Amino acid sequence: MKKSVVSKEYTNLQKEIVKLQEQWKQSLNPDIIKPNLDKAAMNAGVPAAALTAIDFEIPLFLQWIDEINKLIKKNNPELEGNLTKISELLNEESAIRWIDEAFSFNQFYFVSFAQENEVEEWIPQFLAETALRPYLQLTAEVLQPEISHAVHGAGCPVCGEPVRLAQLEGNGKKVIHCPRCHAHWPEKRVECSHCGNEDSNTIHYLTIEGDATSQLQVCDKCQGYLKVIDTRQFISKPSSAILDLNTIHLDFIAQEKGYKAVAGNSESN
Repeated sequence: MKKSVVSKEYTNLQKEIVKLQEQWKQSLNPDIIKPNLDKAAMNAGVPAAALTAIDFEIPLFLQWIDEINKLIKKNNPELEGNLTKISELLNEESAIRWIDEAFSFNQFYFVSFAQENEVEEWIPQFLAETALRPYLQLTAEVLQPEISHAVHGAGCPVCGEPVRLAQLEGNGKKVIHCPRCHAHWPEKRVECSHCGNEDSNTIHYLTIEGDATSQLQVCDKCQGYLKVIDTRQFISKPSSAILDLNTIHLDFIAQEKGYKAVAGNSESN
């Protein structure tokens, strides 16, 4: 199978977006993040960001949306009509709604918004998520000293993103990385992120022909999968968001074989 299924143009666009997000995050004052680390809630799988008060600067959020629009227009001029219409629709009230809905992964809201306003379906959620991530990434930075593990099946302990990406670091330690907020935490080498299964008879590794750095860890108990990338062999280590994008072919392989990043019911749940 072809190693990359993402066009060079889209990858370059994402790299530019990641640079913008880092600049935006650096411009934020960490004091806008006010954690409330309710251990009982976190142990029940509630994402820490949902327990955190974040002082969003709505005009800044709208400015970031405009910057993303300009970047997309430069790379995809045919989308200018869609993006212009969205810019005209957005105001401080709707921006607050976008933040809330993106925060909670409410895809249905954004699909409905796109249909009602006759714009391409993927654009509203893409814009909202892209502008939200610097806040989530700053939240993860502030909370990282408190993040040592995740609740199986609950996703990222900071933002709730489904677990799907791990890196082998140092002496081969397996570390889960969240492409959304960049939080990270260790996990046992033989352990399913989705159901906690540690049985080596039901956890398998699928290797990718021609790719010495990538494996799929799959669990027969819950049908979950995890991309495991040995980044020790990389000359230059990309961000977790770009690494996730560059390995999307592994997601396709896993899903074609019936595995999923959000695992189903298992005996351990």
